[in-house]
Amino acid sequence: MIKTILFDVDGVMLSEERYFDASALTVWELLHNPLYVGLAGDQFTPSPDEQTIRRVRETVFATDDVLNFIKSRGINSNWDMVFLAFSYQLIRICEQLQGERPELVNELLCGQVDQQRLRQLGEAVGSAVSTPLDYAGFTADFAKGKAQKAELLTYLNHIAKERCGVETQSFSRNSELWKLCQETFQEWYLGDERVAASIGRETAQPGKKGFLKDEIPIVEPAKLREILLKLKEKGLTLGIGTGRPTIETHVPLAELNLLDLFESDRIVTASDVLEAERAFPEHAPLAKPHPYCYVKGLLGLHTEIQQALFHPLPISNGNEVLIVGDSLADLLAARAIGCRFAATLTGLSGQAARSKFEEEQADYILDDVSQILDLFT
Repeated sequence: MIKTILFDVDGVMLSEERYFDASALTVWELLHNPLYVGLAGDQFTPSPDEQTIRRVRETVFATDDVLNFIKSRGINSNWDMVFLAFSYQLIRICEQLQGERPELVNELLCGQVDQQRLRQLGEAVGSAVSTPLDYAGFTADFAKGKAQKAELLTYLNHIAKERCGVETQSFSRNSELWKLCQETFQEWYLGDERVAASIGRETAQPGKKGFLKDEIPIVEPAKLREILLKLKEKGLTLGIGTGRPTIETHVPLAELNLLDLFESDRIVTASDVLEAERAFPEHAPLAKPHPYCYVKGLLGLHTEIQQALFHPLPISNGNEVLIVGDSLADLLAARAIGCRFAATLTGLSGQAARSKFEEEQADYILDDVSQILDLFT
């Protein structure tokens, strides 16, 4: 008998579209803003209109083929998606520079890459990089290997060796480049007004209004509130395990009048995951499909990081816990925990994801989260 339900947010309660838009814009900025690489060929602006946003996303993610591939390999974090997409283009730029500046390429790929390093690369590029960026090449190169989940990030080291002939272990979630990708994404999603509360500094590039106020609920909020209230009336404990940071979870759910329906001690976000990674960097990454955020939600935020990280899995009472998510990463986390899993077909792939969830033998498959009440009637 299910006693606790832990919900993902993106693709379950809120649309992922704006997150993917922000991810594409982050890659675009790191490549074309003079504060970073500053490649010519595309005029950067921190306040793009909707037409530009659509064009950038279609280009950077190759009409979402790159996004679909990354998610199919078990990556659910937008920060990781940005790191993967940008790092791949960084390697391809270095590949073109290898003939003229091998010492620079070697130094860049083998060291820590920060904003200053990217500017140095941009200054060195000049006319040496004349071939258009190959965004679609991402999927072709990564498809050559079988890397899944966290291994996908370190597979960049293999691509650097294959493309540039450079042995490196610099591409990882503990790198300065990953942090730069993460913080720049936060600038886009939160905007100038809110970003300092998230990353501890103002935007490097002012002028971003943020997407937080443009959230799109998947199910009409009043209807979802009614459903969640009925679940609580049945004695179920409701929690959240999300790849969103805390501010990006609490603010929109509060505005939609849903936040109060979840146990405050069981709302676990990417901010909590980052805290755990800082405490135990040798175990990073802890983002989904790692089960940490859901285990923490099950045990409660008051639980010590170490206790949640090393909690025995699978749990003995798996039939009492249900995870509701839209991605393979959520399913893999549930499987690691040994609990039940309900897939919603409202993520990036929509109804097309049904066959994948059937193949993976999800316990339940829902057209959208509003159908969850059917599981308890």
